[in-house]
Amino acid sequence: MTLIAPDVLAEARGLTGAMSGTICVLGFALWLFGWRWHRFWIVSGITLAAGLIGLNAGRTSGTHVMAVGILLAVAAGLLALELAKLFAFIAGGCGAWLAVQWVLPQAQELWAVFLCGGLFGLLLYRLWTMLLTSLIGVVFGLHAGLLLAEQAFGFDAVEWAAAHTAALNGVVVGLVVLGILLQAASAPEEAEQEKKEEAKQEEEPAPAPAPPPAPKPTPWWKKVLPGRKAA
Repeated sequence: MTLIAPDVLAEARGLTGAMSGTICVLGFALWLFGWRWHRFWIVSGITLAAGLIGLNAGRTSGTHVMAVGILLAVAAGLLALELAKLFAFIAGGCGAWLAVQWVLPQAQELWAVFLCGGLFGLLLYRLWTMLLTSLIGVVFGLHAGLLLAEQAFGFDAVEWAAAHTAALNGVVVGLVVLGILLQAASAPEEAEQEKKEEAKQEEEPAPAPAPPPAPKPTPWWKKVLPGRKAA
């Protein structure tokens, strides 16, 4: 398995330095703040993917391309947080499937592996999100970093990546583990957030008691009747 693909580097050589730098910065942010900003990453990623799918579908079907892309992107963005657990199940199942095929190429009953991986993806949703964001951030950042290094130092990044596949895979795995630890350390604890909210509620002053109701005015007919005192 090649995590830093030379073919991808060869196809991405046409990117400008600004675009490569932007991808590198986004990869670093995804690697470091994957769980802390996971709602933002989920919504933006699903919205972007749905927009691209809508543009492609509109182009092939002959309908208005921009309308299909925008409508599909908006719909997916509104449903992104509700679909996050479904994508976690699918991603966990696919990850387990690929891992078993890589280790045991002759393995059978891979549908059971997919279901088990999907269930673990749901049960360990936080850890799985950290793993995915760290892996995607490292892969994007290293690809963009190699392209920037090629433009700056003038070496062939494609040949260098093909010659050092094992070393690059080891670097990716090490950075992914480091990213998970950093995300876990920087993520706010849910228990602490609940305690802070409770403390804020306790510090808020109690509402002032309601003023007594105003006395009702004396009807005019009681004022004019003899033998009765006006209130």
